[in-house]
Amino acid sequence: MSAQILDGKAIAADLRKTIQQEVAAITSDGQRPPGLAVILVGDDPASQVYVRNKQKACEEAGFLSELIRLDPDTRESDLLALIDKLNQREEIDGILVQLPLPGQIDEETVIERILPTKDVDGFHPYNIGRLALRMPLLRPCTPKGIMTMLARTGMELAGKDAVIIGQSNIVGRPMALELLMARCTITVCHSRTRNLSDKIRAADIVVAAVGRPGFVQGDWIQPGATVIDVGINRQENGKLCGDVDFASASEIAGWITPVPGGVGPMTIATLLENTLQAAKLHAEGG
Repeated sequence: MSAQILDGKAIAADLRKTIQQEVAAITSDGQRPPGLAVILVGDDPASQVYVRNKQKACEEAGFLSELIRLDPDTRESDLLALIDKLNQREEIDGILVQLPLPGQIDEETVIERILPTKDVDGFHPYNIGRLALRMPLLRPCTPKGIMTMLARTGMELAGKDAVIIGQSNIVGRPMALELLMARCTITVCHSRTRNLSDKIRAADIVVAAVGRPGFVQGDWIQPGATVIDVGINRQENGKLCGDVDFASASEIAGWITPVPGGVGPMTIATLLENTLQAAKLHAEGG
């Protein structure tokens, strides 16, 4: 293997330690800790795992952590009423509604109900709009975490050609805005993109977020390129894999993220970072 590993687990551990130290300093000075409320609707197994990991990370960082479990048949109006109450609670700096939601609840309506200054997922149109205008406030966790990882490479991003595979509101679109803000030249690819492999071969940075195991092949990668694999897919044998064929891509790439242990830990660490930022905004009267 020629590629260097971008170890998201190690980078996230460093970030979480820094956050923990800052929270300890805040609380020792008599201020309250940052507070995060997580709402879980239903009993989706994957969502329960994600929520459990987020809660554990919050507690380790010294945050106030509150988990609210709702039945799968919860009405949208009841969820919105709960968000309204959390918006008003001073000790809650961040509100996270775990996605996906049951079919009777409109996700966009729920996201827009959260106060932008408590939107620690960074999905509210206000926060996405600020990112688009190069005035970021609370930024989507996964793309922001990826930017933290890219900074660790020491690579100069300005002028680089970047290809993003996937155009979701959670990863693909905000990732494009993040890289554009870093002065990269961006190509966003999707199911209708023609000559996809040729576009990837021309890229200095590849971000794969398509949700298809092993989709990106090693011979699609430009030698020395940085490959960020956002995908997390469970194979028939129970093992996890990404959207990139790691074995072949790691022979060609300059940097590559593993799955697991790459982007996933950074997303949770960045959620903590956003919650701490929100707490600071609220302390300043924002």
